[in-house]
Amino acid sequence: MTTDEPEVSPHLRRANALERQRQAESRQAAELVRQFAADAVAAGIEPVRFTARPYGGGSRYRTGVEGWYLKRDQSVGVGTDGHFYVMSVAPSLMARVTGAHLEPAEPPLELGKGGRDGESMPMAEALAKRLAGGNAWGR
Repeated sequence: MTTDEPEVSPHLRRANALERQRQAESRQAAELVRQFAADAVAAGIEPVRFTARPYGGGSRYRTGVEGWYLKRDQSVGVGTDGHFYVMSVAPSLMARVTGAHLEPAEPPLELGKGGRDGESMPMAEALAKRLAGGNAWGR
């Protein structure tokens, strides 16, 4: 180590390593999500217009994004644009009138990770189940 380089704490090294791992997993999950969108279109699965909930719950807001929900509670989905979306937005009176704006989110490799027991599932498995459900999924 040269005298020009600052000492890096073990905690910072660990945090940096975890961040690099998270980014790599997100890139891998993003590819799965893009492929799912292409496969859903090819399979003729009809997209729906997403709705989003305000952070505190309550009524749903319309959005301008179409795609396929991945969970029956309609909390996450894949847009026809091949991006991953979390259906949660800041509460807003304007959004109640004009609709909410959804931004793509970084997809995880484990959907629902950190949630209650039994509610997490590998992204690849969730996408495969949704694709297999076709147009009858969620009915």
